[in-house]
Amino acid sequence: MDTIASLFSFITTPVSWVIVQFHSLYGAIFGPDTGWAWGLSIVSLVILIRICLIPLFVKQIKATRAMQTLQPEMKKIQERYKNDRQRQSEEMMKLYKETGTNPLSSCLPILAQSPFFFALYHVLNSIASNDTIGVINERLLESAQKAHIFGAPLAAKFTDSSDKVEALGSSITDVRVVTAIMIILMSLSQFYTQRQLMTKNVDTTVKTPFMQQQKMLMYVFPVIFAVFGINFPVGVLVYWLTTNVWTMGQQMYVIHNNPTPGSKAQSAYLERLYKHVTHRGKVGRRRDRAIVKAIVAKGRDRNEYERKFINGLSKAGLAAQADGTVVKSEGPVVAESEDGTASTTAAKRQQPKRQPKAKRQATPPKPAGGGEKTSLTKSDEPEDNSSTGSASKSASKSGGARSRAQSGQRKGPQRPKSPSKK
Repeated sequence: MDTIASLFSFITTPVSWVIVQFHSLYGAIFGPDTGWAWGLSIVSLVILIRICLIPLFVKQIKATRAMQTLQPEMKKIQERYKNDRQRQSEEMMKLYKETGTNPLSSCLPILAQSPFFFALYHVLNSIASNDTIGVINERLLESAQKAHIFGAPLAAKFTDSSDKVEALGSSITDVRVVTAIMIILMSLSQFYTQRQLMTKNVDTTVKTPFMQQQKMLMYVFPVIFAVFGINFPVGVLVYWLTTNVWTMGQQMYVIHNNPTPGSKAQSAYLERLYKHVTHRGKVGRRRDRAIVKAIVAKGRDRNEYERKFINGLSKAGLAAQADGTVVKSEGPVVAESEDGTASTTAAKRQQPKRQPKAKRQATPPKPAGGGEKTSLTKSDEPEDNSSTGSASKSASKSGGARSRAQSGQRKGPQRPKSPSKK
């Protein structure tokens, strides 16, 4: 570790200068030789560095999401050229070039922060060795050696001997308890940050080796921090714990306000946005309008949560516009199915209410012709004689034949109709 830190010795002077400037500020409040003055100086150094690295953090988010989008294409290339490693690498580089994606962009914040980390380690190690470094002169060196954070010297390590710890004005028990607690907190914060990313901000519709790799790192990184943490001075542990907490808070903000499409965080975000829009009838914040605009521009490529959001607005009588705003919709409700096709839902026709049986029996239906009701009872007149009856029968037959002839039917037996030819 000392060899690695010495490689970044060119940046130790700027780092020590920043720490001294913050120490002069906090020293006037808490006292120059206190652990609060030196500890808060290290915390302020972390905050300053992380603020400067925010543009790289934004690039990291974009690169990570771009890599998640390219995972299906990368998997196809791996399966197609699984026996030709060189061709596989060429196709991968071609895919990165076409999409403008750089796999190393996701590591930019860590790589940019590494020089400051090792420079601070080199500064604190020099303080423990009673050597001046950068702008830290003998007076500041003596003040830093007197500084204790919860009873542990700023430059003490978990692996230091009792003689070395006593020379710094503390006991081995205090140093190991404080460093152990800091190492545990540092590992837990790293684990929670990675777990938060995997469980909330990853597209669950895409199952790729990239997700398995991230899941493995969720358990590997805390172990690495725990192993190397016993060789870090207390000041470096303060630095690394602060940067982990900053990363965790920064990631929580991104997940809450700009989640990955298709993730559980996007589902929760769109539910909050739906309640806000239906309550006020408009999209208020510029960031929300940008997300609504991106959802509208996707069209049929929307995922499940985005279709649910658009359908919910339609049912509420609202319509999302291409510029990200929302207006009232006066037309029929248009809903999107799972395959992205739009369907218009018409209003259901109201069926007439069925009357009760007693009411139906009380009011008999009127005849179709609208005339008087025909009686079905037998006539009271006496029947005619046989001749009259036979005559009436023949007349009825002839009359029936005439009526059938008039209606267009032929007399006599009817021939069966032949089936129509198609």
